[in-house]
Amino acid sequence: MDLKSIPQLKIGNLIAKIPIIQGGMGVGISLSRLASAVANEGGIGVIAAAGIGMLEPDFVMNFKEANRRALRKEIRKAKEKTDGLIGVNIMMALTDFNELLLISLEEKVDLVFLGAGLPLLNPNIIPPEKLKNSETKFVVIVSSAKAAKIIFRYWERNYNIIPDAVVVEGPMAGGHLGFKKENLFNPNFKLEKLVEEVIDEIKDFEQKFGKEVPVIAAGGIYTGYDIYKFIKLGASGVQMATRFVATYECDASDEFKKTYIDCKKEDIVIIDSPVGLPGRAIRNKFIEDVFSGIKKPFKCPWKCLSTCDFNKVPYCIALALTNAKKGMLKDGFAFCGANAYLVDKIMSVKKLIETLLKEFQEAASVSVESSC
Repeated sequence: MDLKSIPQLKIGNLIAKIPIIQGGMGVGISLSRLASAVANEGGIGVIAAAGIGMLEPDFVMNFKEANRRALRKEIRKAKEKTDGLIGVNIMMALTDFNELLLISLEEKVDLVFLGAGLPLLNPNIIPPEKLKNSETKFVVIVSSAKAAKIIFRYWERNYNIIPDAVVVEGPMAGGHLGFKKENLFNPNFKLEKLVEEVIDEIKDFEQKFGKEVPVIAAGGIYTGYDIYKFIKLGASGVQMATRFVATYECDASDEFKKTYIDCKKEDIVIIDSPVGLPGRAIRNKFIEDVFSGIKKPFKCPWKCLSTCDFNKVPYCIALALTNAKKGMLKDGFAFCGANAYLVDKIMSVKKLIETLLKEFQEAASVSVESSC
């Protein structure tokens, strides 16, 4: 395919041949296999750090060490499989966030994506020189211009630098959502509006620091036509997660992928996650039980999320998501984006990206013809 009409995504000195980032999906949905496949096609592949050690044999006894070991292993495996761009997604809410971030920097990943909480790093743990001297690019994930402003001001004051890029994640995304439940379907919180607001908000910071900070749109983006729309709107690229689940290379089980293929629009529901956030998932027996007030007993030897009161919650979300990844859907459930019901088959990452780029080019051609 001729990529001349496809814009590249530039983040500092990093250049992705196509403006597509594969969103990080935990627990264990996007690891080295999926990330490297996306990177090999010219996009940015992302390993999700959340609960990454839960498949290690000693996780229950030593979860932090298991997480660190598993993250190093997955980063190195991805680098062995590709010369393309590899990132790591790290949730701020993780109790071992700092350790996972430092490992990502030590392993020299191309980018780290920081979200699920405001990335207000602790200068005593992540010293300014560590950020300034790192070749790794820092991408913050936000759900509003207000959040972007707070983060940029904090980084300016404490580090005298600003993030290298911003992902704006709208309310149509999958998994945990940075919105109040009542705002998920409010037109004032549409992704198009949020992207424009964030672009405007960071202009002064870009000018002050003399650097371009690309804004990436995320949440509900499904087709190449969507990609074209957001790039025309001013975004430098997009982040997509749901589309990459239904690929052969996705690190989830076939049973997990099948939940996407089989689900209908009405099966996609908003849940109250034990970590205190709304989440978007595919309804199944496990979720119906929780909706009915049935508790799923568990023991928590690690407290992986700082926002989780494990003594009061009805189930362990890390365990539920790990079970789902393994295909044990009776003991867990699948997170998904709002458009997951459109998925109808599994394909290769290569075929998926070819489809997206073809749709992008078609959208661009229609736009040119309509303007003539």
